[in-house]
Amino acid sequence: MTTTASRRAGAGAVRVPPEDPAPAAPPSPGAEPARPAPVSGPELREFMRSWATGVAVVTSRLAGRPVGCTVNAFTSVSLRPPLLLVSLARTSRTLAAITAEGGFAVNLLDRRQRDLADRFATATGDRFAGVAHRTVDGLPLLDGAMAVAVCTVTQLIGVADHMLVLGSPYRCQGGDDVDPAVFFGGHYRTVSPA
Repeated sequence: MTTTASRRAGAGAVRVPPEDPAPAAPPSPGAEPARPAPVSGPELREFMRSWATGVAVVTSRLAGRPVGCTVNAFTSVSLRPPLLLVSLARTSRTLAAITAEGGFAVNLLDRRQRDLADRFATATGDRFAGVAHRTVDGLPLLDGAMAVAVCTVTQLIGVADHMLVLGSPYRCQGGDDVDPAVFFGGHYRTVSPA
């Protein structure tokens, strides 16, 4: 689509074609420079396919029942004090549970648990139906998880359509002989020794 800009010059309008725009006024001192428009959501998703991540299921409890969802937007934030962060959609039932419960668990999955990753990413209804798990302080931990952390919520930060959940881990455990689930390029991958 071709557009033209106009500006007043005396009684008539002067049309300026987009190929020859009027010179921009210099920015005033201290003014922020104009920033380009952000990429689209699909463009960002395509970019993120090039970032290999682990796969985790974040769990909590809602009305006495276990709930959870698969995430790869998970990271450590600080060692002093120890803090973990998970990003969840504002519409997430798991987020509602975490907010109500004040705690959550992070279950890092082994590559043999890809079916659990898919189940907690896509299933509707009771995702825990038939899933072996135990509870610690009322929070569900998946049996066979490569590593687990149990956290108390310390802060919720709203960013766009997600909430960043900061948690203080008070229990962490993991195994020595592990083969992590890795997600890269839209597919699960295996880790090869260097």
